Order: sequence, then structure tokens, then C-alpha cells
Amino acid sequence: MTAKPHDVVVVGSVNADLVVRVDRRPAPGETVLGSDLATHPGGKGANQAVAAARLGGRVAMLGRVGDDTHGEFLRGTLRREGVEVESVISTPGPSGVALITIGPDGDNTIIVSPGANRWLSEADIAGARPLLTAAAVVSLQLEIPIPTVLAAARVAAEAGARVVLNLSPPDRLTDELLALCDPLVVNEHEAAFLLGSSQDLSGKPGPRWARALLALGPRSVVITLGADGAVVADGTDVEVVPSPKAEPVDTTGAGDAFTGALSWRLAVGDDLATAARFAARVGAAAVRREGAQGSYPTLEEVAEP
Repeated sequence: MTAKPHDVVVVGSVNADLVVRVDRRPAPGETVLGSDLATHPGGKGANQAVAAARLGGRVAMLGRVGDDTHGEFLRGTLRREGVEVESVISTPGPSGVALITIGPDGDNTIIVSPGANRWLSEADIAGARPLLTAAAVVSLQLEIPIPTVLAAARVAAEAGARVVLNLSPPDRLTDELLALCDPLVVNEHEAAFLLGSSQDLSGKPGPRWARALLALGPRSVVITLGADGAVVADGTDVEVVPSPKAEPVDTTGAGDAFTGALSWRLAVGDDLATAARFAARVGAAAVRREGAQGSYPTLEEVAEP
């Protein structure tokens, strides 16, 4: 796989993150004062691309931005981070925007206005076939239309690329799309959404949850558990992967840091558990600094002692 021109091609969202910190979140109908507004590059797709590129990956991005000032800013940021942006398409209208509120504990709440991301289409996938077939791993999320995600997964799988799909924001997947995931990456809430009321979800997520997710059809599964690490499972093994301890400053984009790092390590030949152990270190490093992409570490910063 490493002989391909790109380690990772990310197909997904590119957003401007508009961030405000608050001492406490407002109740319905209540107004609270927050910090000055900060604008950061974001979007789950772009975040994952930058996370992989910072670590040294050869990364390209396929997505859409608006023909507004946010679009210029987002494309320029990706380029400066070393991500190939020739397939980031300019679209009439607004770029995607995420409205992020960060509480005193570092946890966040997010509302996403998709903007140009909603126009990334199956035709765009067809036009980018040479890019997708040049990747060892194609990384996908759900801030773009699901038919587009499925089209990208089909092209990637046909070309022998590994398909990494992050079920965020959570949505129902067809059996065909689930069967192409290797791995399906979910957090606790996304796992519960996918498993639904038919499953006994008592207790903390663990190997039992991972096996239940595997039974839905993906080739492999990763359940991210924040400070508790991750559970990884394929057809033969289930393993709990720990996370380094970290005092959280801002958890925005930490899951994307994990998935970007996971995709890159899979692309260069790691097995799933080894890639997840590395990705857990990257995710832990990301929560120690503010912002999403700005918090992502370099390879030297997460090297094992």
C-alpha cells in the first residue's frame, strides 16, 4: 500500500469553526456572556487531513468550500499544512460553519451549518477517481451527503484502498456501506445510536459492544472512549487500547485527530491495534491545547520515550 502516491485521501467536510468559551452553558431562553469569538479552520474531513499531514503523511483532500472569505481561509490553511488541495472545489455560496461553545471543563457543544459541504456530490467522486485510486487509505465522515460517501467508498474499495469511516455525525448506513468499512470508527454515543434499542447496552462500552458492531457487517471496528482509550475489533480479535493521561484544555477535534492518525498508520502498514495505540497518543496530545487543527501534534511530539 505504501507504494501509492498518497497515504491518505480524505473525502469530507471543510468548515470554519466559530468558537466561544463560556463559564456555563445557557438554559433555554437564557443569555450568557462568553469570550471573544475566535475563528479556526475545521470540519471533520479537513481536521483529519491536517492531523495525518502533521504527522508526516502524504495527504490529499476532496471537498467543497464556498466562494466567501471562509473558503479562501480554509483552502489556504490546508495548503500551508501540507495537504494537497487541488480537489477542494469552490462552490457559489457560503462555506460550512461550525458554531462551537466550550465550557469550563473543556468539553464542547457544536452546531454545524453544512454550507458548501452539502454539495459534494457523486459526480465529484467520479471526477476524482484518479485521486481516490492513488490512495492507500480513503478516510470518510458524515458531514457530507451519504450517497457521496458511498460512492467514494465504492471507488476506494474497487481500487484496493482501505476505507476508514467515522460515523460522525451519526446516521444510518446501508449494509453495503457498512461492509466496506475497515474500520468503522465510532465513539460511545455513535455506537449506541447504531446498535439501537435491540441491543443490551448496559455497562461501559467494551468488547461486547465491539462484537455487536462487527455483527452489523463492517470488516473491523474501533470504539473511541476518550480518556479511557479505545476498543478495536476485527474478525479474529478484540483488544482494549489505553490512552495516555491528559488534562483536557479543549476536546474540540480530538476524535478527528485520532481518526487522522489511525488512517495514516494503517496506510503505512500498521495492524489495527498498533495504529489505534498510536492514534490514542495523538488524541491525548490534541486535548492539551486549544482549537482543533491548531492542537494537533507533530510526529516528534508523540514519539514514545
